[in-house]
Amino acid sequence: MIRSVVLGCGSYLPERILTNSELAKKVDTSDEWIVQRTGIQQRHIAGEGEFTSHLAIKAAKAALANAGIDAQSIDLIVLATSTPDQTFPATAVAVQNALGITHGAAFDLQAVCSGFIFAMTTADSLLRTGAGKRALVIGAETFSRILDWTDRGTCVLFGDGAGAVVLEAQEGAGTTADRGVLTTHLRSDGRHKEKLYVDGGPSSTQTVGYLRMEGREVFKHAVGMITDVIVDAFAATGASAETIDWFVPHQANKRIIDASAQKLHIAPQKVVLTVDRHGNTSAASIPLALSVAVNDGRIKKGDLVLLEAMGGGFTWGSALVRW
Repeated sequence: MIRSVVLGCGSYLPERILTNSELAKKVDTSDEWIVQRTGIQQRHIAGEGEFTSHLAIKAAKAALANAGIDAQSIDLIVLATSTPDQTFPATAVAVQNALGITHGAAFDLQAVCSGFIFAMTTADSLLRTGAGKRALVIGAETFSRILDWTDRGTCVLFGDGAGAVVLEAQEGAGTTADRGVLTTHLRSDGRHKEKLYVDGGPSSTQTVGYLRMEGREVFKHAVGMITDVIVDAFAATGASAETIDWFVPHQANKRIIDASAQKLHIAPQKVVLTVDRHGNTSAASIPLALSVAVNDGRIKKGDLVLLEAMGGGFTWGSALVRW
């Protein structure tokens, strides 16, 4: 069986850090209020003239360096983002060009905060068909550009950043002991699209628009949806909360993460948390968290790593990966 094995990962965060205390000077909020409800203490904000592509390129270069491979060996780039540089072309082709790659394919994928899981699933599916040997899967966002900075219910939640992994198609035995992506599960339900959306777009308003969210409704659905696809991942592989080594969830809200882990009986010490430092970076949050846990030595070769995310649409998904 062909498995998509992670060769390396990398990330990039803009230099500018925006703390809760700074935000409290702009909108009616406080550090205590934000931390209590979300677990977020700070977030990174892209600088003037710093685009999603710039963040993605730096994360991609870091992932390639971590994998110890040359960019020319990459056959496929799948970039998950809801904040592309332009309506078109895809931001992925800007990354491809910056890396000096003139072969293979590069495209964007839009599934909001679930984007990285959807992108990894897409790349894995293509690699397993023999469409390529190596892929860059990137999550990159500049959500600060679509926030209404007068809306305290949303502007405190999000940040900018990018993360990337390099996948390589390798022969596996077809068991859960194989390294690589073992199973993925994707879902969406458009009935909930008005609960988390951007109120603009090329076809509807000819503007970019701002992010709008019904926070309580999102929270209400999140835990159930997240656990749904994780139960599917366990059923497909025979894995369990006891046998996984690490749980790397989408970093949206600490209360959602804690509730999901508790419902699934995942031990707190197995949960990778970065939401306090990064805020919600949408499609970038999982690869950013992976990069932190790999760099600090927590995630090691052979570890069983569970990934999950939920985003606007609603979309949600899981991936179980043997590192």
